[in-house]
Amino acid sequence: MKYFSTRNKKSGAVDFGTAALTGLAPDGGLYVPETFPQYPPEVRSSLGSMSFQDLAFETVKPFTAPEIPDATLGDLLHEAFTFEAPLISVGDRLVLELFQGPTAAFKDFGARFMARTFAYLRRGENKPLHILTATSGDTGGAVADGFYGVTGLNVTVLYPKGRVTPLQERQIAGLGGNISAVAVEGSFDDCQRLVKEAFKDGKLKKRKVLSSANSINICRLIPQAVYYAAAAGKAFAGKTDAPTAVSPWKSGAAGGVKPLGGKQPIVFCVPSGNFGNLTAGLYALEMGAPIRGFIAATNVNRSVPKYLETGYYEARFSEATISNAMDVGAPSNFERLITQWPNLNEFRRMVRGVWVTDDETREAIREVYRDTGYFLDPHTAVAWRGVNRLAKEGNLPMGPLAVLATAHPAKFAETVQPLTGPIPVPPVLGKVMERIPKSVSIPAELSAFLEVLA
Repeated sequence: MKYFSTRNKKSGAVDFGTAALTGLAPDGGLYVPETFPQYPPEVRSSLGSMSFQDLAFETVKPFTAPEIPDATLGDLLHEAFTFEAPLISVGDRLVLELFQGPTAAFKDFGARFMARTFAYLRRGENKPLHILTATSGDTGGAVADGFYGVTGLNVTVLYPKGRVTPLQERQIAGLGGNISAVAVEGSFDDCQRLVKEAFKDGKLKKRKVLSSANSINICRLIPQAVYYAAAAGKAFAGKTDAPTAVSPWKSGAAGGVKPLGGKQPIVFCVPSGNFGNLTAGLYALEMGAPIRGFIAATNVNRSVPKYLETGYYEARFSEATISNAMDVGAPSNFERLITQWPNLNEFRRMVRGVWVTDDETREAIREVYRDTGYFLDPHTAVAWRGVNRLAKEGNLPMGPLAVLATAHPAKFAETVQPLTGPIPVPPVLGKVMERIPKSVSIPAELSAFLEVLA
């Protein structure tokens, strides 16, 4: 597979290793695949019955060949994906639980794959690779955990000071070792800007070998397509999963396995901030997974829903909300979306937009717990409430519908518990709260960031 920059299709295409290790193209664009590979017929017909690891291999292989041999890729995926993504029934809809990994957030899928892939691609190199990543909350924790202790890799995570939860800060800044944390006096957009500006700094690039771990890096997106294909295959086969011990149900309220009619493509409602997760879902659709379409649900940072509504895109300053990981006013992956799907009408056929307020988010958390005994985190609640709004307007697509649960609600106890009462805490999060966060605070200025990296 070859990759080209979103800003210049005619510039030289690069291989997967180059796209992954450099993160951004030389012109500042994001790398996108030259084509969308297709699942072979025998794989497409077996999506609902394949193991998660086997499906991951079939999904990722076309994007990484020939740089990563099949046997090596299989080992990387089995080591990275020690958890799955159950598709369970909650009330009148499906929930795709993406928080079964070590940091209880969907970003574990991409971060763990990236760390192992980078280590393989950099084998034999003497100079360490320095990862710069900006986070609005969950990315930083997943990257810190996924890359912690990996030989030859150093990581610097930037996060907006005072805009992440105490637990998220401990995940980002509580490990030490090869993980450094920088608290930026500003928004996520400021953090993202500093990372992009650092990549353009000639002096820094001479001193350090740099890459990124945000969803601007194609290596983060590709493995996220796997859980969409797996869930779509299950739904098309009429299957759902049983809740796990990590599933956040009130004691005694856990639902059972609910059979579906089958033979219908699924709709996914995706809580969206930087729009990497939605982009990965579109990749799965393009590969042939039985997906009808997507709902992009945002909080008041609604740049993309407004684009879908009006055809006009306007980057905004981000506003702080209780769904903080989605507080992105200028989503980087919008550049990928309009490059790979430039026809607005075609894009609208695949994606519908909706946005909700903090009050509506709280109401969704309260109502779902009251009616079902299931705890929603604020980001999943944005998606749930978005579905409710479209249903009320008569704009809900036909077929089975799954809301993506992108983080465990215990990560946002300060917001959720006043609405529901105590949340069951997974053991992995209980251990995180014992960490002492250590970070460096800086103003949102490139000179200050470069000084930290000196």
